[in-house]
Amino acid sequence: MDMPNDAVHWVGDEKIAMLVYPQMTLLDLIGPHSMLASMMGAQIDLVAPSLEPVVSDSGVTITPTATFEDCPKDLTVLFAPGGTTSTLATAQDPKTLAFMADRGARAKYVTSVCSGSLILGAAGLLEGYKATSHWSCIDALKGFGAIPTNERVVKDRNRMTGAGVTSGLDFGLTMVAELRSVFYAQCTQLVGQYDPHPPFHAGSLQTAPPQVKHDMVKLLSDFTAKANALSENYSTQ
Repeated sequence: MDMPNDAVHWVGDEKIAMLVYPQMTLLDLIGPHSMLASMMGAQIDLVAPSLEPVVSDSGVTITPTATFEDCPKDLTVLFAPGGTTSTLATAQDPKTLAFMADRGARAKYVTSVCSGSLILGAAGLLEGYKATSHWSCIDALKGFGAIPTNERVVKDRNRMTGAGVTSGLDFGLTMVAELRSVFYAQCTQLVGQYDPHPPFHAGSLQTAPPQVKHDMVKLLSDFTAKANALSENYSTQ
């Protein structure tokens, strides 16, 4: 295939590991994966303790491509998606935390979307870094020594975190620009026709109608409390 614009670095060799676990939020994974997979030559592994299929929160099954043992030791990008109860469980799983801490110590970029930042925090990878998360658990980041930052995508040195769920698309494009170029990311955006015009303006706590905000904060209050407890426990260890 003829490549347009010969001055652009089209083919690379990035090694990317994306954690997968039962009941994770599917879009947290697929949004970033779709953008990162645009990078020709990049190796993307979906990593889990075993190669057994993993069922996401929406019922879609994901098949891991590498185990913790098989995953490359030196990564360009280490990534964690979020979820709710399953994320809290994963953030307390010794094997997962050991894997994340080991690869994160050497990865060029340590990243997450949504509550996946709780996993990074529990693995000791956010201490002293600005980071974001889903609005329901962003305050919990303080217990991990992070600096909660209410932005859609937050970069602090080699940490890159995205806010809730759909921000994974913005996170993914930002990573493509970081790893390749802004031009490459713009090409990816155009091919994906990522030009959002949401039918409603209820996508943040600042813009959602008061009753919507009230009901959703109440719905997620138990998760919020458990996320705060998880980080408080970490801070006392």
